[in-house]
Amino acid sequence: LPAPVRFVLGLGILWSFAALGLALTRVLHLPLPGPVVGMVLLWLGLSLGLVRLHWIQAAADGLLGVLGLLFVPATVGFVDYLSAGAAWGLWLLVMTAGL
Repeated sequence: LPAPVRFVLGLGILWSFAALGLALTRVLHLPLPGPVVGMVLLWLGLSLGLVRLHWIQAAADGLLGVLGLLFVPATVGFVDYLSAGAAWGLWLLVMTAGL
């Protein structure tokens, strides 16, 4: 198969496991994030040979290549939160320390 097709099929498999994990956590009311359950199911599928590594390798490599970019919005939000609440955070620290 051509590389773009392998990537899309692998992404579909990864997305399916994430969706399955999310569905299971909602139906069974599990106190775990759905994607974590999906990742455990994917690990079990790979371990049992139900999912072949070469099926998802192109998509996994592609996602790992841009993984750092996925943290940019969270980091910007965190820094923005710290700057907006710096004075309030200092006040809470002083109050907690009992000064």
